Amino acid sequence: MSVEQALEHILSRAVPLPEERVPLDTALNRVLARDVTADTDLPPFACSSMDGFAVRSEDTAAAPAHLRVVLDIPAGSAPMGSIGPGQAARIMTGAPLPPGADAVVPVEQTDAIWVPGESASLPPHVTIAQPASAGANVRQPGEDVHAGQLVLPAGRRLRPTDIGMLAALGQANVSVARRPLVTVISTGDELLEVNEALRPGAIRDANRYMIAASVEAAGGAALRLPIARDTLESVRDVFAQALAAAPDVIVSTAGVSVGMADIVRTVLAELGEVSLWRVNVRPGKPLAFGHLRGVPFFGLPGNPVSAAVTFDVFVRPFLARLQRRSVSPALVKAITVEDVHSDGRRSYLRVKLFYQDGQLCARTTGTQSSGGLLSLVLADGLLIVPESVTFVPAGSAMDVRPLSDVEMTVSGN
Repeated sequence: MSVEQALEHILSRAVPLPEERVPLDTALNRVLARDVTADTDLPPFACSSMDGFAVRSEDTAAAPAHLRVVLDIPAGSAPMGSIGPGQAARIMTGAPLPPGADAVVPVEQTDAIWVPGESASLPPHVTIAQPASAGANVRQPGEDVHAGQLVLPAGRRLRPTDIGMLAALGQANVSVARRPLVTVISTGDELLEVNEALRPGAIRDANRYMIAASVEAAGGAALRLPIARDTLESVRDVFAQALAAAPDVIVSTAGVSVGMADIVRTVLAELGEVSLWRVNVRPGKPLAFGHLRGVPFFGLPGNPVSAAVTFDVFVRPFLARLQRRSVSPALVKAITVEDVHSDGRRSYLRVKLFYQDGQLCARTTGTQSSGGLLSLVLADGLLIVPESVTFVPAGSAMDVRPLSDVEMTVSGN
């Protein structure tokens, strides 16, 4: 299948997870299951945006104006009266405007001797140095948000600012999509645990940690299972453990190509159905997708870069769909600074992004071997070479799929 055909096939089988109510202080990075509509104005009342004096603007038209101070309004308190002609009220930032006032004059534009934030006796009079227009330094009711306004749409992944907005709206609990539980499996006799000493012919298992971290970054909850060895008994046991955890998705790496030791296929056939085996993509051609006892299953390649890229292209959108999020990747255009070769498959090449002469440019990060994990660590994005294209000359504008937390450097002019 092409990448588009495979992705369409996979996403058509993603059933959004049910919603749950969680406390606001645990909702960061969770995905909203319902629209959030404001049930009140923000601010809920006219308030001062400055420390100063609330006045009637008409009283300042012939400034300098000498006004009698009749009220003191700290933040968090309601005015205990109103102001009339020739009067003013000392007011703090965020405090409600008293009836009769329509403007606030900052303390710096008066003769008041007052250090904001420090206690000071209320002056009997204040001189206003210059005219104040109606509404000056006043936040009107609903200036930020008005009652009935859609503030946060369903499907949005909550950021710190969103948490602040929900708190301002009094949303102590919020409806979010349940986090998908993903069991993560690595297979292979050559794999060592991360704390084991290397021995000839063996490597430490990077994939389980990398894929589990990718699941968490995509909003899911990852459960790493023991390494499955290259025997039917071991693979059956680990997959049984995966199903016993009642996951929403199972992801394994290695064991889905055509090698003699790739016995995962046998176990998959015992447990369910695999509807996709290979995709026209580089890296990551041996990609499996299906269902095991009704649970969606992804079989990713064993090479670390292939596993990481196929997770980003296929698994991450699936997890997003489970959480009711958009699945369209954001692409940027970058100019290649070197000739690029491909084998005719849709290729995702690891590149460093940087600005040169005002243009966003891309340079490969070294070997494009599917085992070269450092080339992915150094990358800011994946440069996409379309199918059937085998040569891209330097100076070409190409789509790049940025990786998370991109830090672009600046060179040249």
